[in-house]
Amino acid sequence: MISTKLTDLLGIDHPVVSAPMGSVSGGRLAGAVTRAGGLGLVGVSYGDAAFIDEHVAEAAATGGVWGVGCVMFTFDERPGLWDKVLGYAPPVIALSFGDAAQVQRYVASAADRGCHVVVQVHDPEQAAVAVRAGASVIVAQGAEAGGHHASLATLPLVPAVLDVTQGAVPVVAAGGFADGRGLAAALALGADGVMMGTRFAATEESLATAGFKSRLVSARTADTVDTRSFDVVRGIPWDDAYRARSVSNDFTRTWAGRDAELAARRATVEPEWIAAVARDDTGQRAMFAGEVLDLIEDVQPAARVVHGVVADAEEILAGLARRTGGIAA
Repeated sequence: MISTKLTDLLGIDHPVVSAPMGSVSGGRLAGAVTRAGGLGLVGVSYGDAAFIDEHVAEAAATGGVWGVGCVMFTFDERPGLWDKVLGYAPPVIALSFGDAAQVQRYVASAADRGCHVVVQVHDPEQAAVAVRAGASVIVAQGAEAGGHHASLATLPLVPAVLDVTQGAVPVVAAGGFADGRGLAAALALGADGVMMGTRFAATEESLATAGFKSRLVSARTADTVDTRSFDVVRGIPWDDAYRARSVSNDFTRTWAGRDAELAARRATVEPEWIAAVARDDTGQRAMFAGEVLDLIEDVQPAARVVHGVVADAEEILAGLARRTGGIAA
């Protein structure tokens, strides 16, 4: 097995993390990844108390090492949900999208409850803030990621973050990973594991709808688009530094470049959009996905994804050693 600082710190078998995708990463998916030897995370940032009670409890019942992913600025707007999450004593809390003060506050709160605290960052400066705050693990997320991301690409971002952390904490690479080749490449960069979102969205256990999963399989990377349309129609105040990568559809094509108009017409557009989402209308709904769609050809069980990624990475790394004659003395 591949052993890294991440697997050693958390006591997991494989350096593979399922991203805490809102409305996709429920308790069943997190539990399946955890049972397969990776780190499964429940995404609760857009959930409510009932969602937490159902899905966090389901993940906790699997045993092993599991966690909960929280978007910091949204939790600031939902009093009581943070304490509810901590009440389930998750071994891991994964934090994302907060300013320096929020990072400091949430890291300290989770650490006080005995959680390993994972902080996602998008540039070296954010990495420095997270390390100073006491993060246990840093996730360096590049712009290839599905959903919300900043502008720096993964390949240069990961070593830049490693230069900041200087080995103090494990670093996980995110954005553009879906198979063993990606894990091997991340390890070669010096990362201690990978976080994958889109690949786990296209699994049997994810909460993604049938239409969403079908589109993940049929769409190609060239079909993705960076957009704020879905944030605007939902009225979620994302920082201007972030866009969300999604499979393009009629909704994104209609509202491309028209954010201000969409905001002004939200009172009439949002109810129609919500109804379309309820119908699983893939021409209208958000389908967040990263630049790995060319690598996704089917919907698999999550355990098969974990084991396949690790087995392929092991074979690739062994082959690389053979091709290069191993490490010279």
